[in-house]
Amino acid sequence: MTFVQVIEYKTTQPERMSDMLDRWLAETQGKRTATHAVLMSDREHPGTYMEFVEFPSYEDAMRNSSLPETDRFAKEMMQLCEGEPVFHNLDVVRDERL
Repeated sequence: MTFVQVIEYKTTQPERMSDMLDRWLAETQGKRTATHAVLMSDREHPGTYMEFVEFPSYEDAMRNSSLPETDRFAKEMMQLCEGEPVFHNLDVVRDERL
């Protein structure tokens, strides 16, 4: 079953966050299990972002989380966030391409 993690966070440094993500993508090439990611900004709440990250399964997401590169990214991300990020861990029960 497809698994999605939605990460909601606040930052005043979105460019640095994007640079970190680019580095993580390069470092995890061929190792990561994430298959799709979308980064969004909240129009009504400037400085608030959400990232949608898709995995083939929950187990694949956990393997991805255990990568040292992912651990380093998460620690660096926390330093750029205002407050704690909120993680939503979701099993996909229906997926329609409209």
